[in-house]
Amino acid sequence: MLEKLKSLETRFNELTELVADSAVIADQPTWQKYVKARSDLEDVVAVYLEYKACLQNIEEAQAILYDKASDTELSEMAELELDEQLEKKEMLEQKLKILLLPKDPNDQKNVILEIRAGTGGDEAGLFAADLYKMYMRYAERYNWRTEIMDASYGDVGGIKEITVLIEGRGAYSRLKYEGGVHRVQRVPETESSGRIHTSAATVAVLPEAEEVEVDIAPNDIRIDVFCASGPGGQCVNTTQSAVRITHLPTGLVVSIQDEKSQHKNKDKAMRVLRSRLLEKMQEEQAGDMAGMRRSMVGSGDRSERIRTYNFPQGRVTDHRIGLTLHKLEWVLLGELDEIIDALIADDQAQRLRADGI
Repeated sequence: MLEKLKSLETRFNELTELVADSAVIADQPTWQKYVKARSDLEDVVAVYLEYKACLQNIEEAQAILYDKASDTELSEMAELELDEQLEKKEMLEQKLKILLLPKDPNDQKNVILEIRAGTGGDEAGLFAADLYKMYMRYAERYNWRTEIMDASYGDVGGIKEITVLIEGRGAYSRLKYEGGVHRVQRVPETESSGRIHTSAATVAVLPEAEEVEVDIAPNDIRIDVFCASGPGGQCVNTTQSAVRITHLPTGLVVSIQDEKSQHKNKDKAMRVLRSRLLEKMQEEQAGDMAGMRRSMVGSGDRSERIRTYNFPQGRVTDHRIGLTLHKLEWVLLGELDEIIDALIADDQAQRLRADGI
């Protein structure tokens, strides 16, 4: 671990010099790439520097204790310092292990948040509206920008389904744990007998799909040229200006013969091919996201819940980690950090165990 941390510190220092270089600053795309790379290393390097200082303090305290010439008062101070620094060293080592865990590449992406009423009729729609307000309040706390992409409302003020774009640093890294079935237990306003009703809503949290760039390798295409033809196969051009491009990995074929110039037709064909490949890749990406959505929300049944909001007892229970908070009112006002921090800590602990740490 120490060797990896040393190399990260070296790289961080190199990037610090690069982002201050006037020649690099002039090349904005490269400069921005270096700034992001440096930012990604900033947290782990800061903790590593603190860790090195801690090791130095331990070494100095031990030197005083081993020095027989040290007076009693100095030795006692050194012993207290040593105990404090050893405890700090253990804490920093654990923190570094977590920081060195592989990062989710989606963590810095924006979020597509989808909330749908599940089982429970109108009450489920009202609960979906409560969840929507809860997440909007949470987004406000982090100064994330929100935009409703699509919405369908119920008859009594509830939400059938709503899709929201949430833009902001770290939005996905925190909200990704919210995907699943959320269950509510409360007495509906329409329930005259005071019977507690159980209903559910589903939440899907998807990283916003980034624009896909299409890079076509020369070896992946076959280009054929031929004479352009008119209706009925009549030859309209005696030169081989028409172009047919076949994308070998996918089998997509594009033929262009609009221009008299073979070069212009080839250029058009490549642009059309890129557009079709982009569409295909985005469809596949959408398919992957649909799979993520299905794995999150299941059937929307109450029995598949990840979290229960119990109004009579004023409690919220996250069933994945067995956490119960008697702070329902605050949670619905967007105070989600205590739950999300616990879910993040549990996820990190599981990953550390999986790595044998």
